[in-house]
Amino acid sequence: MRTDIDPRSLIGRKAFDRNGAKIGTIDEVYLDDATGVPEWAAVRTGLFGRDAFVPLEPSELVGDTLRVPFERSLIKGAPDFGVGRHLSPEQELQLYHHYGLDVSLPSDIQRDFGRLAGED
Repeated sequence: MRTDIDPRSLIGRKAFDRNGAKIGTIDEVYLDDATGVPEWAAVRTGLFGRDAFVPLEPSELVGDTLRVPFERSLIKGAPDFGVGRHLSPEQELQLYHHYGLDVSLPSDIQRDFGRLAGED
């Protein structure tokens, strides 16, 4: 996705999965702490649904909509951290793993996350 887009302009846009199925409406956009680049969007998945976090990269804007290159079921199964709070590096790592994306976090954060997940 283009990184020069004002993140506020994404709020209220509709999001669709890779097959064109509607996921929901973007409620919030989360920026990378180090770069300030929009990194995650919280998408409201229904009238009484919850917000699912979706990665903005490799998603793309198509007209007035966000096209997320994952299946709706994977998106709806993403970890739920609630909205309106800062995402910790550990939560971001969980999201990257959920979507099968590569992540470049400092090794100490990855090591600490591994301990939390029960890895040695």
